[in-house]
Amino acid sequence: MTSFPADLDECHTLLADKDAEIRSQALLIEKLKHQLAGHNRYRFGASSEGLDQLQLALEDEETATAQEHAKEPTPPREKGWPKRRPLPEHLPRDEEVLMPGERCAACSGALSKFGEDVTEELEYVPGRFRVRRIIRPKFSCRRCERVLQAPMPSRPIERGRPGPGLLAHVLVSKYADHLPLYRQSQIYGREGVDLDRSTLADWVGRSAALLEPLADLIGRHVMAGPALFADDTPVSVLAPGNGKTKTARLWAYVRDERPWAGDAAPAAFYRFTPDRKARWPAEHLRSFKGFMHADGYAGFEGVCRDGRITEVACMAHIRRKFFDVHASQGSAIAAEALERIAQLYAIEEAVRGKPPDIRAAKRQAEAAPILDDLRHWLEAQLSKISGKTPLAAAIRYALTRMKRLTPWLEHGILELDNNTAERSIRGVPVGRKNWLFAGSEPGGRSTATALPLIETAKLNRIDPQAWLTDVLARIADHKITRLDELAPWRYAQI
Repeated sequence: MTSFPADLDECHTLLADKDAEIRSQALLIEKLKHQLAGHNRYRFGASSEGLDQLQLALEDEETATAQEHAKEPTPPREKGWPKRRPLPEHLPRDEEVLMPGERCAACSGALSKFGEDVTEELEYVPGRFRVRRIIRPKFSCRRCERVLQAPMPSRPIERGRPGPGLLAHVLVSKYADHLPLYRQSQIYGREGVDLDRSTLADWVGRSAALLEPLADLIGRHVMAGPALFADDTPVSVLAPGNGKTKTARLWAYVRDERPWAGDAAPAAFYRFTPDRKARWPAEHLRSFKGFMHADGYAGFEGVCRDGRITEVACMAHIRRKFFDVHASQGSAIAAEALERIAQLYAIEEAVRGKPPDIRAAKRQAEAAPILDDLRHWLEAQLSKISGKTPLAAAIRYALTRMKRLTPWLEHGILELDNNTAERSIRGVPVGRKNWLFAGSEPGGRSTATALPLIETAKLNRIDPQAWLTDVLARIADHKITRLDELAPWRYAQI
């Protein structure tokens, strides 16, 4: 039982101390409840180590190695090279006969067939495997005895077995549907097709090398726009030697002019880095000049310092903090803040798809007073509450970021939030539930090569599988100076 001092002043002092202690504990409980609510809301379920870490590490290492080796000339097959297993007999065959012509090209003499070469290529038509048989009959000229045979058509992987449709399917399954290659190997095995994980990794790496110039073209297209959306997400990378992981970053840069009826096609570009240092966005954005929607990451301060890039704040991040406070505590102030922010989004919805001048005029007339009133109201609320609460932190964050929403009011080509970038990078957290980590830094860079192709195709509302099949069938013979003809937005126009 607590004993109290006899002196009344000492009692008052003791009670004051106890009251301060209770308030401090209540504040701590409030903070912890807020943090717990946030963790429960944003986590994607309990982590699981059920995936085979060795499989994933080898997969990324082999893919990255294949991507590097694909840039080197293909060496001739040496004697004693392991023989390939024949393609399963149960698969349907589609025969394609390539004729050298009706008469000898050298002397116009009649041709006499004396043999043929048959090349089998494993192809994938959505939903089933097929074998494409490329038959090239051999003819000899009866007059000059010259041997004639149609040349082999170019293929995505020189002397390789996969057709463009199969390569596209493997890429889309890995980078869009988040199926690790060892799982794909198991799936194909159930269909009677024996494809090792290492074989698939080699195909992915060589395809990535072949498609890398196209990914760079998409990057140049993104950086040529007047405004872009930037965001990043953590990616765990297996640290060599100890089996543990370290945190790397995948950066997304998106150009999307559809909200203001722009003519340029939407596109997404990605970069992988081993950490989150500020030098990386500075390197990625060295050729960009214009407006950048961002979430307030301090690393973007450097790229905006010289005035070449103007940062535009994200209202969605401001709103999210008030939403978290309201969800965890039922705060009336947070609820009113959400209602006021909703008025801004209602104005945005009304001008979506309109030309920039109309958007800017409506914002100046209707949104500017609401935003100004919101700022003054938040300043007034901040003076009435404890500065150590999550609500106070949300208000301070809002007041700081709202200063950088001025460009949004003045320029109709800008958006109220950075959700465009967040949507483009959403697949990475979803995919982490399947693959948990990248097997290596080169594997992370391979991912950054493939993602622009997949995501840009989706932004242009075309099927990544169909487009990549078309590209992989043509790119080996396509002139680099006309690479833009293979861009997904050009395919969308066909």
